[in-house]
Amino acid sequence: MIHPSAEVQTNHIGEGTMVWQYTIILAGARIGKNCNINFNVFIENKVKIGDNVTIKSGVQIWDGVSIEDNVFIGPNVTFTNDLVPRSKQYDTVFQDTKICKGASIGANSTIIAGNTIGEYAFVGAGSVVTRSIAPYHFYFGNPARHKGYITKDGILLNMDFKDKQGVLHKIKELGND
Repeated sequence: MIHPSAEVQTNHIGEGTMVWQYTIILAGARIGKNCNINFNVFIENKVKIGDNVTIKSGVQIWDGVSIEDNVFIGPNVTFTNDLVPRSKQYDTVFQDTKICKGASIGANSTIIAGNTIGEYAFVGAGSVVTRSIAPYHFYFGNPARHKGYITKDGILLNMDFKDKQGVLHKIKELGND
């Protein structure tokens, strides 16, 4: 479903994807199946979005950003693609930013160009990500810092891999078992 007020120039949108009001998607963008792209989103040409991705309102996704399957992008998340922007001076090559499978980025976070957010990683709301984040890691703050871990099922853990009830969790992918 594409809302009539959306301007969608690409032919590469997967089945079951919903595009809401006042969204603009440029011709070169590639978007997977069963995505939910909320209102007032802008997606540039050299953007790849996987399947089952949720992009909340007010997000702009610039050239060089790739988002894998099952990712959540919260409202007003900001991506950058130019580390030294100047008015009327345009780079021909932009920094690549990768958001890996299952990751979640909280509302109003800023992701600085050239970083990778690992599989199932979690970025807390309002964070500024200035470095890459490893899989299953929980980061928040300005600048975002490592504060714990997160399971594939979304259970937040402290630095000792314990949840808020004190139960120890094993994350096989991190080798703490």
